[in-house]
Amino acid sequence: MVILKELGTPIKIVWCPGCGNFGILSAFKSALVDLGLERKQVVMVSGIGCHGKIVDYVNINGFHGIHGRVLPLATGIKLANSELTVVGFAGDADCYDEGWDHFCHAARRNVDITLIVHNNMVLGLTTGQTTSTSQPGFKTKSTPFGSISPPLNPIANAIVSHATFVARGFAGDPKHLQNLIVQAIKHRGFSYIDVFQPCVTFNYLNTYEWFRKRIYKLEDEGHDYTDKWKALEKSLEWGDRIPVGIFYKEERPTYLDQLPHLKAPLTKISIGNVDITEIMENMA
Repeated sequence: MVILKELGTPIKIVWCPGCGNFGILSAFKSALVDLGLERKQVVMVSGIGCHGKIVDYVNINGFHGIHGRVLPLATGIKLANSELTVVGFAGDADCYDEGWDHFCHAARRNVDITLIVHNNMVLGLTTGQTTSTSQPGFKTKSTPFGSISPPLNPIANAIVSHATFVARGFAGDPKHLQNLIVQAIKHRGFSYIDVFQPCVTFNYLNTYEWFRKRIYKLEDEGHDYTDKWKALEKSLEWGDRIPVGIFYKEERPTYLDQLPHLKAPLTKISIGNVDITEIMENMA
């Protein structure tokens, strides 16, 4: 069983001081300890954005992919070796802009992976342009007169795309987020957590203080996360009160459950007696 000290790496963290990514990193490492997992059992995948460096800061298997492709990479890893615990990390632009098509399809297929989205509502790595979750009126280099499009609602979209575990956390409350990550990883199926991750450098609007004035926990108000309609109703709340916690959860067969020929890890299947000569000749 891994201990917290073993999860550290010697690589210098290059995030801005106060970045919400620190809260997500702390919560994830503590969740791995709580779950009693060994380092070799877990693979993390990240995309392009400030969040992407997280694979350098946790001493487990990691793959730093390209923009918008966290979910296909994570899916491929899980299909190749079903014994691995696979956790994807993406930014809001990474997942909800470039990777949007992968998001809805991974949800409906119920691939047994966990996705954690660092949602800071701004493109931090490229110095502060809007993303699909930026709030109306938000002024950036690319929108000097303010963002004019309504923001995407990823929680509602995940629910209607048939995701079986849908939650939201806040980087400013790493203990609560840690618990959500533990539950997400334990869940069999596609588990998704959108995390409010304040960008202290480029997002002047959605600050730690802004979120703390509005956030409330669904579990404190007795929310029934087995009721899809109630979950969808809660996902539409925005403004003076914004919910965090588990919106929706259900149990149904995973993608791999319906592909029995892939249940055995490919790494354990012998290929010594496989002859592909005929295939190669046909392709020549």
